[in-house]
Amino acid sequence: MFLDPVKLSFKLLITLMVVRSAASLSSRMHQQAPATGIIFHWFRGTDLRLHDNPAFDRATSICSETKSNLVPVFCFDPRYYGNSATSEFGSLKCGPKRAKFVLESVFDLRKSLKAKGSELLVACARPEDVFAELETAVKDRRTKVVFQDEVCTEERAIEFKVSKIFGSKDKVWGSTLYELDEIPYDEDLHDLPDGFTPFRNKVEKKCTIHKPLQVPKDLPTPSLDGLDLFKQHAEFTPTLEDLGYTKEQVKFAEEDDPRGVLPFKGGETAALARVKDYIWDKDLLRKYFDTRNGMIGGDYSTKFAPWLAHGCLSPRYVADECRKYEDQRVANKSTYWVVFELLWRDYFKFFALKHGASMFFPGGIIDSNKAWKHYPKNVQAWIEGKTGFPLVDANMRELAATGFMSNRGRQNVASFLALELNQDWRYGADYFESVLLDYDVHSNWGNWCSAAGMTGGRLNRFNIVKQSKDYDQHGEYVRHWLPELKDVPTQFVHEPWKMSQFHQTQYNCRLGVDYPNPIAQPFYPKPKSGSGSKNDRRNGGGRGGNKRGGKNANRGRGQRQDMKSLKPGKIRMD
Repeated sequence: MFLDPVKLSFKLLITLMVVRSAASLSSRMHQQAPATGIIFHWFRGTDLRLHDNPAFDRATSICSETKSNLVPVFCFDPRYYGNSATSEFGSLKCGPKRAKFVLESVFDLRKSLKAKGSELLVACARPEDVFAELETAVKDRRTKVVFQDEVCTEERAIEFKVSKIFGSKDKVWGSTLYELDEIPYDEDLHDLPDGFTPFRNKVEKKCTIHKPLQVPKDLPTPSLDGLDLFKQHAEFTPTLEDLGYTKEQVKFAEEDDPRGVLPFKGGETAALARVKDYIWDKDLLRKYFDTRNGMIGGDYSTKFAPWLAHGCLSPRYVADECRKYEDQRVANKSTYWVVFELLWRDYFKFFALKHGASMFFPGGIIDSNKAWKHYPKNVQAWIEGKTGFPLVDANMRELAATGFMSNRGRQNVASFLALELNQDWRYGADYFESVLLDYDVHSNWGNWCSAAGMTGGRLNRFNIVKQSKDYDQHGEYVRHWLPELKDVPTQFVHEPWKMSQFHQTQYNCRLGVDYPNPIAQPFYPKPKSGSGSKNDRRNGGGRGGNKRGGKNANRGRGQRQDMKSLKPGKIRMD
């Protein structure tokens, strides 16, 4: 049979057009088709930032590799927030001021994600319950959860429950200067020293601090059409009352005490602004070492701690800014010392990973059988700042009013509770956990365990009176927080028990009426034979001996020099 050439040509043309049209449609469908997978990034409260966030960076990388979409999630876990979340010692797991700081941090994170076209799903529920619901809502799609690795028992128990929902986990190390798999110790850290100095010396010599990661540029976000549960969480903006706090607690949280060092505001934006202000605008980094032991005002130290604790600020970012400052302005002991202090945070996280739950036991990591006392009246006097020791009381009242306390203050009040009163140190660690703005589990419990002498290292029993005169020479700090002592002269302000009845009347401060009598016998070390008493660590307390000297303008006449072991080291950075 012969075909008409014209009809054949027409049929071929139609066929070709259909094929091309189908190919074009297939191509467009491929380009426009929704991603087949969802990667949940679980923000855990210690990583509330976009800059230099290894776990978040990993989540976005997986999305790119698998053509999946990113869904960031944060959960206000009722086991930690609100009045129903209490510890075994009776304190709130998270007081209202820190809860407010976390709320601000989460809202700031959501704002940053929205600016990049993404969302942040927020819930007031246990993470394992939230992810179970989200997983069910998208059961026809491939899912995965990515999160920052945490090392303590409570946190790991929760991540185990979350991981079971997805059948796997992708957890990423973060929040430290140095990478876990790069520090010069065995994988289980059994050979990690139980003292900071040998750890510091080894990692400074053998390890490198990497440059901070950039904020990911592209955040592949799914359409929430048809995902009503996702929409609800993306629009949910909880309040402190939603978290379980009373109206009175909310009012307290929202009021900034004018005596406080700074009106701390949560969030990555505020964190980066503080770094810029302290290091670059005010040019304070160059004198950090000489001012760091102050106690009044916003600028005697960096005040980065609250943002570091909640992951609003990366320690590697701070270290990198210090390196830039050294390149552009000056390199000295102060520029090193800020990074040195950050290294303590690293150490306690590695320390917590090595020792696990033993860090929370009364006998600490050495399993001591010391018989700690628990006299509730004395613990309450310590909490309320009514011990009769002005330096202790001023610091405790500052903590209660603001959620902040200087490093010098923390060492003194911890030593007083554990070593002067012989009270179970865990009550102190627990109270700090409740009220500190900058609480992080590793640094708080590690420092308290050490202060109580439960790590096997050198025991530092602080001489409270000497510390008072060394670091608050004229009594400005104690008068700042203890109005009862406002008329007491410097001669008696740190030792009010030395005032006679006449002095008490003259200076408007009656002991036992206006200001408490000391609840413990004031400690005055007896001089030992041989000048210097170099083996008496109680004479002055803290790191270092009791020699006088140095050019620190913040020091009183009797303040100690820093030990030789605290000379600047050498930090290696990319």
